[in-house]
Amino acid sequence: MPGGRAAKFEKDGFMFDMGPSWYWMPDVFERFFANFNTIPADHYSLQRLDPSYRVFWQSATEDIPATFGELKTLFDDIEPGAGTRLEDFLAQAAEKYKISMEKLVYRPSLSLSEYINTQTLSSLFRLDLFGSVHTHVRKYFTDPRLLQLVEFPILFLGALPQNTPSLYTLMNHADMTLGTWYPKGGMYKVVEGIYRLALSLGVEFSFQNEVISMELRGSSVSRLITARGEYEADSVIAACDYQHAEQLLPQEYRNYSNNYWQSRKMSPSALVYYVGLNKKVDALEHHNLFFDASFADHANALYSNPAWPADPLMYVCCPSRTDETVAPAGCENLFILIPTPPGLQDTPGIRDQYFDIAMRRIEKRTGTNIRENIVLKRSYAHNDFITDYHSFKGNAYGLANTLGQTAILKPSIRNKKVSNLWYAGQLTVPGPGLPPALISGEIVARQVLKNIQKKAIAA
Repeated sequence: MPGGRAAKFEKDGFMFDMGPSWYWMPDVFERFFANFNTIPADHYSLQRLDPSYRVFWQSATEDIPATFGELKTLFDDIEPGAGTRLEDFLAQAAEKYKISMEKLVYRPSLSLSEYINTQTLSSLFRLDLFGSVHTHVRKYFTDPRLLQLVEFPILFLGALPQNTPSLYTLMNHADMTLGTWYPKGGMYKVVEGIYRLALSLGVEFSFQNEVISMELRGSSVSRLITARGEYEADSVIAACDYQHAEQLLPQEYRNYSNNYWQSRKMSPSALVYYVGLNKKVDALEHHNLFFDASFADHANALYSNPAWPADPLMYVCCPSRTDETVAPAGCENLFILIPTPPGLQDTPGIRDQYFDIAMRRIEKRTGTNIRENIVLKRSYAHNDFITDYHSFKGNAYGLANTLGQTAILKPSIRNKKVSNLWYAGQLTVPGPGLPPALISGEIVARQVLKNIQKKAIAA
């Protein structure tokens, strides 16, 4: 279906977004649609969530307000003086975001020379690339709850805060300043908007038709061989899992070896449950972070000693609190996600074990019975990511955003041995997430157009 990992699952009156559920960085969506002389509002209706999300800590529950004044008060209530420091922290995050969006993330990262000019180098020094998120945030806050709050946006970037460049505190600007939004009808409305736009521009789609191999003529892809036939190719953009796309080529035409991929640091996979309830759960907000377990222990299981976490953090999305169209009347739609390391053994027994953990935690913190009201349940994990998306090691979010896997150090968007083959998506620049996926597509599209123009001039 359209959307790739941003898929949907519908059954018995419930509509579940299977992948992305946070609408952050609205400016990226605005730029995308502006490329085609339209705006997001032409395709779906947005509302800003307030509170942005609810956090269940071990000893308290807090709603994170959308307005800065209330957010500053919350920080001060938790740690006296933290509200003023939050202003300084977010001012730096805003500068990092502005510099990154204007000077860095839309670059193809094909050469170091893209970054070697006075203006860009000056900007890079202001980004504190060589400091870590861990060190940076502790210059501002000391309370463990605030540290969890400001470090949570990088939880899925694939590394401990100690190993993640402090550049990525720009995500705090996306979270706390730009805000958390929701497209009425679910995140899949964004996909449907893009799909309809593409159809209006003459794009043709062929679903349920997997590419089996790429046939070469000289140093170019001449044809795509699919399950239902062959397609002549002028230029090819592989927006599927990068490592899988490479396997469709003879070894000598691949950018990277198997050893290269095995050596990459991957971001987490995920164990997800889609649950339909026949009653409402008033103690949940639209977005809910269950931080009522040890962040350090879960992070260690994710990144340092990969294993199924003993006492995991969880994210629970309940969009039916905001949107009555995603569940039958009087019912609740739950999306429960547990971050896990990639490459783990995924069995029905493990899924049942963690579902029981999730249910006990949610029931305890909400003070309501959940299990006896379940009318629909589906799980999704490593094996499904591999089956549906050829996901490398069953990862959910692509490469870890470490310093050694940033910009020109990410897998290249261009095949260096095949002249008309390009790559887009979460395993190349700029990285994982729905907004970066849109950015990646724009970067590659512009490079393909340049390549076509060069060939035309040469001819």
